[in-house]
Amino acid sequence: MSSNNSAFQGFGKPMDATRCAELQARYMQQWQDLWDQAQRGALPPPQDRRFADAAWQSNPTASFNAHVWQLGVQAMNEMLDLMELDAAQRERLSFSMMQWAEAMSPSNYLMLNPQALQTMMETGGQSVLEGMANFMDDWQKGRMTQTDESQFQLGQNVGTTSGAVVFQNDIFQLIQYAPTTSMVHAVPLLIVPPCINKFYILDLQPENSFVRHALDQGLTVYLMSWRNPQPDDAAHIHALSWQDYLEQGVLEAIRVSQELSGQEKINTLGFCIGGTLLASALALARDKGQDPAASMTLLTTMLDFTDVGMLNVFIDEAQVAFREWQLGQGGLLNARELASTFSFLRPAELVWNYVNSNYLQGKKPPAFDLLYWNSDGTHLPGPFFTWYLRNTYLENRLVQKGGVPVGAHRADLSQLDLPVYLYGSKEDHIVPWQSAYASLQALPAAQHRFVLGASGHIAGVINPPAKQRRNYWVLQDGEPVATLDAQQYMERAQSVPGSWWTDWIAWIAPLSGSRRRAKRRLGHARYPVLEEAPGSYVKVRAS
Repeated sequence: MSSNNSAFQGFGKPMDATRCAELQARYMQQWQDLWDQAQRGALPPPQDRRFADAAWQSNPTASFNAHVWQLGVQAMNEMLDLMELDAAQRERLSFSMMQWAEAMSPSNYLMLNPQALQTMMETGGQSVLEGMANFMDDWQKGRMTQTDESQFQLGQNVGTTSGAVVFQNDIFQLIQYAPTTSMVHAVPLLIVPPCINKFYILDLQPENSFVRHALDQGLTVYLMSWRNPQPDDAAHIHALSWQDYLEQGVLEAIRVSQELSGQEKINTLGFCIGGTLLASALALARDKGQDPAASMTLLTTMLDFTDVGMLNVFIDEAQVAFREWQLGQGGLLNARELASTFSFLRPAELVWNYVNSNYLQGKKPPAFDLLYWNSDGTHLPGPFFTWYLRNTYLENRLVQKGGVPVGAHRADLSQLDLPVYLYGSKEDHIVPWQSAYASLQALPAAQHRFVLGASGHIAGVINPPAKQRRNYWVLQDGEPVATLDAQQYMERAQSVPGSWWTDWIAWIAPLSGSRRRAKRRLGHARYPVLEEAPGSYVKVRAS
């Protein structure tokens, strides 16, 4: 490490020379201590799971390399702490340093990875050939393989809950699911999944299907399956806007669900960006003099984009303006771009882990339904995507007074005075739970309930009760959640073992009306069955 800090002077003020020299001296002393320990055979095991294999412990050189890499990462972070930066500069530099550090791990290089070298020797070099074949397959696909995709087929062993497509347009198909109980609640539930992924994250396997669980509790379930736009689609598909997704998407799905169920109001649920779309659509409906929702559930959803976590490194005026120039009038945002962005938010687990296993060791990843879904992305229409970037991530207009213009109307979230259930995941790296909690402040005080679940963006949501895993935090009944900030909520909330699904069912059931005999026939004269679930839209892979 050099004491010359001129390379960093473009970021804030120059670093203090004395403190920089102290950091350098400390680094060199710690490096020397590691060398002395290595000479005596006294190095402790590296505290990082990528070095957990016995091959790293039994090879002194590899163990030393791992420790030196960890020391270098520590020194870089300490150097960052010495720099006087504004928040945006610190975030961007920290993110860039993380990417570099993760890429430089010795576990990513064949000749520095004793586990990969041992496998090569044991297989007579076959692992290297298979790793090269895996790499070439991924190169041709344009993405990294994270699971054995050959083991899954939509409608056969994922997305298998019985139902039928009863409506479709250019934006979505509406699935009506078959009841699993003899008696069902009169007020149905419409699920709005994220449009940047496929809906079947909520219907993976029977044992972890949120859809199936809702049906088993006597709910009538409708679900939107978004179209996956393709490069060869008509130009008007590439030109679809945020307004189109609200009016021809969510509001149209609500209208059809009302007609099919015969109910004036329905319960609604949105997941991730699906929740943002749902809240915007309901606010738009209010501005049009309509009030179609009996309740709204938001799962890992941001309405207030003040704190967007690590995604903030991709958002500024220049980057958004470039996207508007590139896609604002039409075209598609490729699914691979979104997938790559989310993967590099957690590069150790979602990128370099597979470099090590798939390429250096020549292994095939095991079958995992969640990772199969994660690999099945969707393209997005350019005008939709650029509106979303500017009006939410960049300008945070959804929570501004008076709302945001949508065509001739406005979407004003302050008009949504209805019962709301909000869920956030404690370790969510895409929607920080504090940001999910901040949605409360964007909505008028009403019958709100906020639940904080353990784990991350997806695993926290998909946590069926039967597995008896994890826990969630919730205030005692009667405590006014809307008057507390996130820290106060965490201090007062009580941990409850098990799945938040049980808590949500207890909340939604009283809002779902009386029970009546279930109708086994799906659709009706105006909305006949078009095809069986999961439908054809969800089966279109991103090309």
